[in-house]
Amino acid sequence: MSKASHRFGWYLAVLQLIFALCWTIYVIYLPKLAAAAGIAPQAVILVLMLDQAIFAVCDFFTGIASDKVTRILGRLGEWATVATALSCAAFLIMPMIPGFGTPVLIGVIVVWAATSSALRAPPLMLLGKYAQKPSIPYLSALALLGTGLAGALGPYLTITLRDIDPRIPFAVASVVLMLVTLGMITAERRLAADDRPTSKVPPVRSFSTMTKPAIVFALGMIALALGYQMHFALDSAPLFLRFTNAASLQWLMPVFWIGFNISMFPASILTNRLGGYRVIGGAALIGALAILATHLAQGLEQMVVAQFAAGAAWGAILMSAFTVAFAIGENGGEGRMSGLLFSALALATLTRMAAVATGFNADPLLKSILQWVPTLCWAVAGAALLYLASARVKRWVTN
Repeated sequence: MSKASHRFGWYLAVLQLIFALCWTIYVIYLPKLAAAAGIAPQAVILVLMLDQAIFAVCDFFTGIASDKVTRILGRLGEWATVATALSCAAFLIMPMIPGFGTPVLIGVIVVWAATSSALRAPPLMLLGKYAQKPSIPYLSALALLGTGLAGALGPYLTITLRDIDPRIPFAVASVVLMLVTLGMITAERRLAADDRPTSKVPPVRSFSTMTKPAIVFALGMIALALGYQMHFALDSAPLFLRFTNAASLQWLMPVFWIGFNISMFPASILTNRLGGYRVIGGAALIGALAILATHLAQGLEQMVVAQFAAGAAWGAILMSAFTVAFAIGENGGEGRMSGLLFSALALATLTRMAAVATGFNADPLLKSILQWVPTLCWAVAGAALLYLASARVKRWVTN
């Protein structure tokens, strides 16, 4: 692994950390901003669903655009920096314009959500494009470390920022994110100069053509991401509250993300040896058992261990997913596939929010059924991906 790629992995970790913290700040303050703009409290979930719908569309097409930009212009950093500047400007003014009414606030949110896709798939696609193949699992783990740290910090930020003027965290986050993004131009140049591929391989198919591996991969990741969303966002807090009080949740909810961060690096070694599909499938089956254990736990200690294991499984799944995505999109389609992965994650989040908005998760009968959805999603998707990784269908998966 070159020094340039290792430094770029750390750069992506910082970039994803700041970006994810911006989303956390947005979610914390959105109810207040919406109320000031005349949006009813029950409609806030609809605004969040709009964000995820925009992510689901823009992430994929931004990924395609990043492939075209790097192929035609040779550089992605300048394009991503311009898009991020617009995103940061929209984020900066967001807490300043609720007084202008609902249409103005929604318009700014739409601009922010659409342009922020420039910091999701495109930076990560540079790993698949330039980094040496054996180093991709480790570098993906390094990049996702920022996402895991942001998830762990979420409960603390919610309490810390509760009584602070929203203009302060919005301004600080916007400035820091913009400054970090400016470094992408130099980071990309060094990565490209140090790790440019030397082998000549046939180009990928047309961007308008979705191959069988891409479709199977997307469907599997939607199922896995839905299981993660339903378990962590909807079930984790109630499961912990069986053994503790609400005040302790800020210390217990990060357990999932601690497992996430710790597992990715050893899992990256397994991914190099066994392949991405096998690690995703195996981790999903282990994670399904861990989620089942959280429901069967008889005490707080058992619950903590099971939740840690579930987070560790999700870390291995997500890290390996980027490795698989880059392999499918190798030689020109890395952006398309990383965009497809982010779109799958957004669709799963949108589905979970829809369950909340419609009240499905609150209905006693449906709730008793929905609690088993995460285990079922991970078990079925894991078994399917392990089957696809078997020798009998290996040719079908790779063609």
